[in-house]
Amino acid sequence: MSIGSILTGKKPLVSVTKATTVREIARLLYENRIGAVLVIEEGAILGIVSERDIVAGLHTHESVLDCTAGQVMTSPVITAPPDQDIADSMGVMTDRRVRHLPVVAEGRCVGLVSIGDLVKRRIDDAEAEATALKDYIQTS
Repeated sequence: MSIGSILTGKKPLVSVTKATTVREIARLLYENRIGAVLVIEEGAILGIVSERDIVAGLHTHESVLDCTAGQVMTSPVITAPPDQDIADSMGVMTDRRVRHLPVVAEGRCVGLVSIGDLVKRRIDDAEAEATALKDYIQTS
């Protein structure tokens, strides 16, 4: 199963510019119940701002809420193609210690998956397989 299949039915991508304040980003994270936003300008992914970046900003900036995305974002961003396997994506996220992975096709960001999205899909797949095996055994 590929990470592109997870994008179906997900909320629309939320992005900001480098000039967006952390105060506005915090509002977007809260209102959309998400953990990160991409920093995109002219179609290019410049960085990502996650809850973790905001917490780090509390330590490194006197008034993090007045900082801009450009000041606190993580860059460069690790991305993946839509056909990348879920298990491989989980490995990349674990090795690189990131919780969000932008999905990029033909140079364009088509979505963002979280480690939670990937774990949920793996659990759903395992439960479906277990149910299919039980049904098979019962009908044999």
